[in-house]
Amino acid sequence: MTTLLPTTTAGSLPKPSWLAQPETLWSPWKLEGAELIAGKQDALRLAVDDQRQAGIDILGDGEQTRQHFVTTFIEHLDGVDFEKRETVRIRNRYDASVPTVVGAVTRPSSVFVDDARFLRAQTDRPIKWTLPGPMTMIDTLYDAHYRSREKLAWEFARILNEEARELEAVGVDIIQFDEPAFNVFFDEANDWGIATLERAAEGLKAETAVHICYGYGIKANTDWKKTLGAEWRQYEQTFPNLQKSTIDIVSLECQNSRVPMDLIELIRGKKVMVGAIDVATDRVETPEQVADTLRNALRFVDADKLYPATNCGMAPLSRQVAQGKLKALAAGAEIVRNELAA
Repeated sequence: MTTLLPTTTAGSLPKPSWLAQPETLWSPWKLEGAELIAGKQDALRLAVDDQRQAGIDILGDGEQTRQHFVTTFIEHLDGVDFEKRETVRIRNRYDASVPTVVGAVTRPSSVFVDDARFLRAQTDRPIKWTLPGPMTMIDTLYDAHYRSREKLAWEFARILNEEARELEAVGVDIIQFDEPAFNVFFDEANDWGIATLERAAEGLKAETAVHICYGYGIKANTDWKKTLGAEWRQYEQTFPNLQKSTIDIVSLECQNSRVPMDLIELIRGKKVMVGAIDVATDRVETPEQVADTLRNALRFVDADKLYPATNCGMAPLSRQVAQGKLKALAAGAEIVRNELAA
């Protein structure tokens, strides 16, 4: 990537109202069969165009072809029964009815490769594809087979690596693994979570990223954030070991959060996706507010390693708000680029 301060998104963007219910996670599709396939591709094209018009440099699919960043991947695996459900606590935050692991997990065929190939055909710009990380995947299931969080995570890491290698083969430039669970299960993350993440990224020539945020702007997450006190220091628990890892890029949440910016110093040497857009509010940032966040981050990360981004996915927002935020992100990055050039 030759652009200084290349902008990107954490992952999801709002879906068009004709495809799924807006501003809703896990929203059912409004189309079926061949119409659904065409509708997903149309939505992906729109997402690319929204990013391009806003001035975003590294483009994603906006996760337009999936209902949820974790569940949709798991739906394509054998060994998981979506009819047999149990209630579990998700990241110690809220209860959810989840599928059950009933046998050995395997990936019969590619999950997102056709979608990634379609994305690649839409643009000559660098593209990024998101996958759920092993630890976050196990946290959305009831395991009646392995009965070991670590063992199941290693199995998912192997499967993710198979998928990632095929994504790389169709031209994906950055493969990002989403691991919000790293902000909750610190001991497990350090004991084996980072190692399973490295296994998922093993052998890739594409750049690899890990996205660790405080969650979508939904009530369960915003309520949890209110309990975290004046400073959010969760990154302090895992960043030292991530700095030593083989992962190229670390993505974190900075805009309107209580994360002390100096925690970025713990991953000095890594590329850093700095979240400069708050996804938990409908208020659209000004370019200058984005620029202020980036200037603060530049005290702890070199300019050639800073990637301005969103805090998390924007699926729960309206398309109008998300488009405004994308434009603010690009404009704020341009302000700082011009300052650095001067």
